[in-house]
Amino acid sequence: MLDDKSVGMDGCGSTARDVGGYDALAGLALNMRASWNHAADDIWRGLDPALWERTQNPWVVLQTVSRDKIKQMLGDPAFRARVDALVEARSRVLKTPGWFQREHPKAPLRCVAYFSMEFMLSEALPIYSGGLGNVAGDQLKAASDLGVPVVGVGLLFQQGYFRQVIGRVGSQQAFYPYNDPGQLPISPLRQANGEWLRLEIALPGGSFWLRAWQVEVGRVRLYLLDSNDAANHPIHRGIISQLYGGGPELRLQQEMVLGMGGWRMLTALGLKPEVCHLNEGHAAFAVLERAHAFMQESGLPFDAALDATRAGNVFTTHTAVAAGFDLFEPALAEQYLTRYAEKRLGIPVQDLLALGRRDRHDTSERFNMAYLALRGCAAVNGVSQLHGKVSRQIFAPLFPGWPIAEVPVGHVTNGVHMPTWDSALSDKLWSEACGKDRWLDTKAGLEEDILRIPDGQLWLFRADSRKALVGYARDRLAGQLASSGMPAQAVEEARLLLDPDALTLGFARRFAAYKRPNLLLKDRARLLRLLSNPGQPVQLIIAGKAHPEDGTGQELIQEWISFIRSPAARPHVIFLSDYDMHLTERLVQGVDVWVNTPRRPWEACGTSGMKVLVNGGLNLSELDGWWAEAYAKGLGWALGDGREHGDDPARDAVEADALYGLLENEVIPEFYTRGDDGVPTAWVGRIRASMAKLTPRFSAGRAVRDYTEGYYLPAAERFAARSAGKGALAARIAAWRRDLDQKWGGLRLGKMKVRTPGQGRCFEVEARLNGLDPKAVRVELYAEGAGGGAPERHVMEPVSAPSGGPALLYAAHVGGSRPDTDYTARAWPCFEGLEGPLEEARVLWQSR
Repeated sequence: MLDDKSVGMDGCGSTARDVGGYDALAGLALNMRASWNHAADDIWRGLDPALWERTQNPWVVLQTVSRDKIKQMLGDPAFRARVDALVEARSRVLKTPGWFQREHPKAPLRCVAYFSMEFMLSEALPIYSGGLGNVAGDQLKAASDLGVPVVGVGLLFQQGYFRQVIGRVGSQQAFYPYNDPGQLPISPLRQANGEWLRLEIALPGGSFWLRAWQVEVGRVRLYLLDSNDAANHPIHRGIISQLYGGGPELRLQQEMVLGMGGWRMLTALGLKPEVCHLNEGHAAFAVLERAHAFMQESGLPFDAALDATRAGNVFTTHTAVAAGFDLFEPALAEQYLTRYAEKRLGIPVQDLLALGRRDRHDTSERFNMAYLALRGCAAVNGVSQLHGKVSRQIFAPLFPGWPIAEVPVGHVTNGVHMPTWDSALSDKLWSEACGKDRWLDTKAGLEEDILRIPDGQLWLFRADSRKALVGYARDRLAGQLASSGMPAQAVEEARLLLDPDALTLGFARRFAAYKRPNLLLKDRARLLRLLSNPGQPVQLIIAGKAHPEDGTGQELIQEWISFIRSPAARPHVIFLSDYDMHLTERLVQGVDVWVNTPRRPWEACGTSGMKVLVNGGLNLSELDGWWAEAYAKGLGWALGDGREHGDDPARDAVEADALYGLLENEVIPEFYTRGDDGVPTAWVGRIRASMAKLTPRFSAGRAVRDYTEGYYLPAAERFAARSAGKGALAARIAAWRRDLDQKWGGLRLGKMKVRTPGQGRCFEVEARLNGLDPKAVRVELYAEGAGGGAPERHVMEPVSAPSGGPALLYAAHVGGSRPDTDYTARAWPCFEGLEGPLEEARVLWQSR
């Protein structure tokens, strides 16, 4: 067990630092709050302007600059006063109660453990790939802003995700630079005696050591594990190497480290989270390790311990197609999990593997991490309203007999951390209109404040934002051409491309077939006419990576490069390589329109388009993910008819034509229709409406408040009830479930009888409970929803007391005029406080 003083622990992860001299600078540099609160930027710029502009990494600047230079700067009274003021401001922020402390001062929630394979916090810590890490990083930052007691758990990848270079022939090349821990804003976790916290974990072939690190994210902490310990064999040192690299065996090893090692790390830190939040199924092994920890505390067997801890577990799925889940062949899963199941959990390995199968008894079925996550949690959600619906269809096979609408998957639509993604120009505009602390609370009046900004001010803000993007894009393009060996003339020409006054479209995302990144290339001649109209010019900035194993995605990139290098397109379209967080920030801050063209419903949510909202950009997107619930007339433009068409090429052609039409007939004319003052009034009105109505709705602050009140607080209460008395309630649930296993198969529902005594109708059904306690069975009268509405459900109460006979008579009184044949009786297991059907999926329908 660690001594809390060894890592400065306070509650769920806040820390304190010596604020003198170099330590003061180190404290500022090691806190990732600097990535969204830019108050200290001038400090780092003053120490080394060139290095700061290139890296935006305060810790690299501090580690690189000589101690003599630092001592000299600290000797300047003005500089030292600035540092001291920043330290004091940070301390004040960390001590000030946040939204959570004010709104939920007596909540039974002291710690949420948030597990994710990747976290996008800053380019200074490149351990992310894309959307999943974006959500994780932004939610940690919002939790810090709001005071929600969260700790993150992840992996410190030695190389992270690949870096992209476009070669001279237009092909993508992948590079994996080493993440030097000494250059990252992280600190080793040390025990009270100064020893580095190291955890031993066993895999087939031997055990190895994991090192533990911490990252300060405002007032919350992110804890990371890596396997590059000098005591490990080479094969083990490389387990936490590349994010989403290698084959299935490496992926399984990484996910065991994340889930099992991650929970053991929290235990070693003395943390006992009430809530465990799995951000995608990669982290699902945490539910097993948490159950094991509770077995140790309570003396309960695995099934009861899982019933106890499941109550406090939350699973967020981001996958829109079943094929996207992590699947492991039975032999591989059995090889890695047999010892863990038998020695640590005390169960046969097939019982463990059954938790990850659709058919628990099919030993040939692959082990599905999402199924394990779902069966180990008492709350499950998708990441947009549409994705919640899609996820209910995906997980329906785990709930046979239940209508799709009742498959227990809700939704919390993602949001983005606005202070991370807004530009300095945007921050100034919002601060003047709404106040500096606008994202720290549920501040009313944001919409009204933005709606009062004059047209001229908004248009000037957008013109300046576009100009800044064009300057950045020119420099970045010139740099990438030079590094790939292009002629000097091409490099210099790049510095003259793009027009700061032209309508600028942004299209940047992972290059995968379902995202249709080449939809705009369906009719190249039409696209060229659209771009090169001298009276209404349009320019397009493109970026994106294809996974190194995705040949189709790489071909899509090459198609764009080939098009861009044609003389007619070259002045109007550029491709910026190595799509990373820096590039994302600049794009979303400067583009006029963000274009998104996925096949509905394959984009679970998407967050890139949310980032343009705070910066006054507009969205032109398929009605998929978040845009399906955000779009309204006057807020942007919608592509598609809001229905699913699969991957039909004919449909792609239809939507490509519609995309060209929207640009030609609506987007471009509106941008260039100016008043006498040179302001496009309709366009600015659309900007104002989008900023005012959508930005607060799609912020990470709103998402974290939704999670806190809709998921974390109920989960904490459930876990408190089930874990009390060393899991007494969980033990009763487990015993009840064992009784169900024995008797449920003999349960029978008889024929329905309908009587009409006076007003209304009385539906009656006989139930033979096969020895089950009547309190353990809920009998309902069910009818499908009328006109697409919610299902109609009526509890049927027993009207004859048990008299030793084999059956009970259940009845429900129903009004209305629906035909009797619309109604069917059903029975399902019932235990107070159990989240059914998520925790108990059995259901029996009356046969007709």
